[in-house]
Amino acid sequence: MNDERDIIDVQPVRPRAAGDDHDDALKAWGWVSYLLHLIVAVAAVIPGAQVGILLLAVALVMDMVKRDDAAGTWQESHFNWRIASVLWAGVLYVVTLPLFLLLYLPGWIAWTLISIWFLYRIVKGMVRMSAGRSVEG
Repeated sequence: MNDERDIIDVQPVRPRAAGDDHDDALKAWGWVSYLLHLIVAVAAVIPGAQVGILLLAVALVMDMVKRDDAAGTWQESHFNWRIASVLWAGVLYVVTLPLFLLLYLPGWIAWTLISIWFLYRIVKGMVRMSAGRSVEG
């Protein structure tokens, strides 16, 4: 004997899972962070347009606070990517600071290259996040 449930193949509409809201919230945090990084990165490449380290510090703290929330998701790589980008750029700026102070032109060239590298990493991360993909080192 056939039951109506066997005959009718009804696919229920999948309600939005709780994890989707979490994913959207992480993505929103990520976009805010990337935009703050982008403002700092663009300003670092334009002479005289320094917006200060405050925006970068805010973005870094945001990423460090929210990174654990992204653990196990594709967005975890973005939090790690942004944190690593800031830390590496900071180390490179500090290492080349004596060069900048002693020999202005070579130091300026080094800082410009570091700034371009930082800008590249931020844009690459934004492109990957926009595509919903993780970012690799």
